Amino acid sequence: MTVQVAERRTAIDSVRIGGSALRSSRLVYGCMRLTGDGSSAALDRGRRAIEAALEAGYTQFDHADIYAGGRSEALFGEVLAESPGLRERIVVTTKCGIRFAGVPDEGAPKRYDASYDHIVASVERSLQRLGIEQIDLLLLHRPDFLMSATEVARAFDRLAGSGQVGHFGVSNFSASQLALLASEVGQPLLVNQVEINLQNTSALTNGTLDQCQERGITPQAWSPLAGVAYPGGGDALSPAAEKRLRIELERQGRTYGADDWLIALAWLLRHAAGIAPVIGSTTPERIERATHALDIDYTREDWYRLLEARNGREVP
Repeated sequence: MTVQVAERRTAIDSVRIGGSALRSSRLVYGCMRLTGDGSSAALDRGRRAIEAALEAGYTQFDHADIYAGGRSEALFGEVLAESPGLRERIVVTTKCGIRFAGVPDEGAPKRYDASYDHIVASVERSLQRLGIEQIDLLLLHRPDFLMSATEVARAFDRLAGSGQVGHFGVSNFSASQLALLASEVGQPLLVNQVEINLQNTSALTNGTLDQCQERGITPQAWSPLAGVAYPGGGDALSPAAEKRLRIELERQGRTYGADDWLIALAWLLRHAAGIAPVIGSTTPERIERATHALDIDYTREDWYRLLEARNGREVP
């Protein structure tokens, strides 16, 4: 399969990541579900999803070493190998630091691992699966409670010095955890990828988005449509809150001539921190449709109306 990057939507390709020279589409394509159940039909669907994302103008593709046990990275590597020139036109992001129970030893618990050895070994395996020489952006997937920032800094220095990784960031880090790591590493942390959606709005108040603005870090929102297009994890909204949200989303949908889930994306995009939603659908039509949220001229008033509907009260 030979695929081409879209040229029709230049706005989606004009965002700098974390203030660096690295540029990316505002929407990130998330590759967690690329391989589905691993069947040939699911793999074909994953290939079509990658093609749809490229045609729609996505230029950043988000992976993790644990997605489908590495098979998502491997499938993407096959697509890259089949499409000469594509590698130079996209940003490849991957994450490491989560280790599942029973790996590598049968009795091992699920844990986080930000040790030097694990970070370096994970990157080497990801590079092999992806079939590339450098990962553009490496994120620590979860904060390791036993993390030594000095040890992480040593791993980052090794990976940057060898050219295996171009840039670095984190995922699911609190503001204080990111500050600790930033105090030791020599490379700028460009991204903090966290859950942000209408169900989970904690990033608005826990300092995450404030810190991103202060330090010029790009916040990426995983699960950006939880509670709207699909059920969210964690603490679910009450039935009353869901009803209020539904009513307001439908009202705004009529106002903007857009689907409710596009309104939810526009709500994220409106924030001054420059939130980059991670779109994980494998349905080509939905992948393309998500880019229409970038065209919504979303107002401050409607942003607060949606927050008020979610909370069941006006702001203090």
